[in-house]
Formats: sequence, C-alpha cells, structure tokens
Amino acid sequence: MSKKAGHQARKRFGQNFLHDPGIIERIIRAIHPKPDDAIVEIGPGLGAITEEILAVNPKLQVVELDRDLIPVLRTKFFNYPEFRIHEADALKFDFSQLVDDKPLRIIGNLPYNISTPLIFHLLAQSGVVQDMHFMLQKEVVQRMAAVPGDNNYGRLGIMTQYFCKVQPLFEVGPGAFRPAPKVDSAIVRLVPHKELPHPAKDLVTLQAVVRTAFNARRKTLRKALAGMVTLEQLQALGINDGLRPENLSLADYVSIADLLATEKGNDPAAVQTGEAGAGDVSGDSHD
Repeated sequence: MSKKAGHQARKRFGQNFLHDPGIIERIIRAIHPKPDDAIVEIGPGLGAITEEILAVNPKLQVVELDRDLIPVLRTKFFNYPEFRIHEADALKFDFSQLVDDKPLRIIGNLPYNISTPLIFHLLAQSGVVQDMHFMLQKEVVQRMAAVPGDNNYGRLGIMTQYFCKVQPLFEVGPGAFRPAPKVDSAIVRLVPHKELPHPAKDLVTLQAVVRTAFNARRKTLRKALAGMVTLEQLQALGINDGLRPENLSLADYVSIADLLATEKGNDPAAVQTGEAGAGDVSGDSHD
C-alpha cells in the first residue's frame, strides 16, 4: 500500500508498485526516452516511471485498467495537458490506434498474472512498434531469451524471437516494489525485426506446430508431432525425429510449418491446426 497515494495494491490486477529510485533511474536510462518519441506505458500504477518519462516527453500515453488509479494519475500529472490516459484492458487494447507518424515505444511494469498472454497480444501488433521495455518475472525473461537445449526454451521464446530481438538487461529484486513480490524480476528489451529472419509461409500453422510440440515437450518429435507430421517428412527436412521439442531451432520449426502450409495449400484438408492466433495462450504454464 502507498500511504501517500492512499491506494491499496490489488492482487487481482497483479499490482506491485515500483518505488526504488535507483532502479527507476536504470530503467529510464535503458529506455532513453526522447521528446518526440511515441511512448505508451502499460499499467503506470502510481506513476513512478510515468513521472520520469513525462519530464522528457509530455505527450506520453498510458493504458490503465484500475479505475481507482485514474484520478490519482490525473491529479498527480495535471500540469501535463497532453498526457493521455486510456482506461482499458491492455490484453484487449488495439495499440495500432495510437500510431500517428511514428512507431510506438511501449514500456511497462507488466502484471505477472497476465504477462505471457499480454506479450503474445503485443507480438501480434509488433508491426507498429519500434521497441518495448518491460519489467517481467525473471523466469519469463529467461524463457523469452532461451536458446535450443535450454530448459527454459519453449513456445514463448520461439514466438518472441520470431518477431523480435530479445535483450535481457538487468535483474530487479523484490525489495524494489511495494508490496514485495515473492519472485525476482528482470528488465527486457524487445526490438521487432525490420525483416523477419525466418519468415513462415503461414503464421497460424507455425503457431500450431510449436504449440503441439511443446504440449508434449518431454516426448520425442515423432511422438510429440504424431498426427501432424510424418517420420518421412521430418527426415526429408533433415530433422532427427528422436530429438525433443526443446532441441529444435526457430528455423527448424519454420521449415516444418512451411512444409505443412504447402501441403495445406495443395489440399485444404491436409493440415487440421484448429488453432487461434498469437493471442491464444490458454493452457500453457511453461510454454
């Protein structure tokens, strides 16, 4: 709770308010805001980061779901007439509507309870984004940056790296927040690729292949992808069917998906993905 603002951090919103001046300064240095940047902050909370950004960029826009925080922010930053608050759920928010003549720079201390689906939602809109700087649970950042063979490697890392360059910056201990979370946090920078390094013919098919594989991450590929890819198809691609899903690179998954997408193009019934878009992350605790 912040006695100064009189606001109780809400567990259902996953609120942990940043208060450590040293950490705030490091985050601002990492973001390096400029006066003419199109910056959007997700979940400004009590405005610790907001205040520092506004001092440089008075046209900052924020997206906040907790309606009780809106008057706190309006009062605290009343002297910034161009400051805009969007009372909305970031998981459902169309960030492309904020684009004018410049791509967005998105920042935020993301609630741990929605961080993974929110990342997928933002990746789906990465075409209008210059970069993103987020405070996340340390484990989530490790998963985003993981490489093949790493225990943290999975769907989140593969799909994040499909769209973005992932740069873990520094870790943040629980004491930097009120209330203190039970886990360590980390700052990550995501920079969307100007050109995708491994573009897939069909993104939905790629998502389906990756999701199916990691739903059985402890099994070999021949079992994990049974019913979707044949042994002969894997061999034709030069992929060892005895490997586990965590051993394949992004390029490997794209090659499998492209093969299936080509077959689907020749025969609409050839591949039954039954999958939704980037925002569907249901049922994944360690993807």
